[in-house]
Amino acid sequence: MPYAASNLLLDLDGTLVDSQPGILSSCRAALRVLGHETDPEMDISSIIGPPIEDVMRYLLSSFEDDRVTEAVEAYRADYGTRGLLLSELYPGIREAIVKLHSQGVSLFLATSKRKSFADRILENHGLSDLFQGIYGSVPGAGLDHKPELLAHILHDTRLPAKDCLMVGDRKYDIAGAHANRMRAVGVLWGYGSREELELAGADLLVDAPAELTSLAGSDVALSHR
Repeated sequence: MPYAASNLLLDLDGTLVDSQPGILSSCRAALRVLGHETDPEMDISSIIGPPIEDVMRYLLSSFEDDRVTEAVEAYRADYGTRGLLLSELYPGIREAIVKLHSQGVSLFLATSKRKSFADRILENHGLSDLFQGIYGSVPGAGLDHKPELLAHILHDTRLPAKDCLMVGDRKYDIAGAHANRMRAVGVLWGYGSREELELAGADLLVDAPAELTSLAGSDVALSHR
């Protein structure tokens, strides 16, 4: 069905940037702080997307360790100093963001990552000025999960959900959008699989960053996957 897409809400990890190297490095550092040795083959790609509290809880479970708060603090200390600098834009993302901005689309970042980290990542890549707003988790604000974060963005910007599209790579992005009666676009270059996004009910799937520019305008068809 035709759908207005004058506002795009974009996830960060797995959508704009490949953040796995930095997240993995900082997860390893946090586990070492708590006295745990990590497997050299440790793979966290399947658990990138939820809040870091959920990620650390999962990683600690294999050590029968429940010190999630301490692990998160150690993670953020390392990530804020070193890990976030390892994030790289996916090929074609810069060009897509620049073109969308030039087409008059309003761009908003919507990430479960700490807003302070997201600000620095976009700034490091010279993209901050292309976004109308940068939204992420803030201590004590209850914005760690996508449903609450997207609801906050809609309230803060006073944008109607029908005029927005959420773009992300994981089921959490799709579920968060649908919880707010917003359409959701799944990207296939991130950490979520096609099956995950389809099962979550993504309204549209795109294969490459260049396809994001087709979301601009007021008559985008979102009837295929």
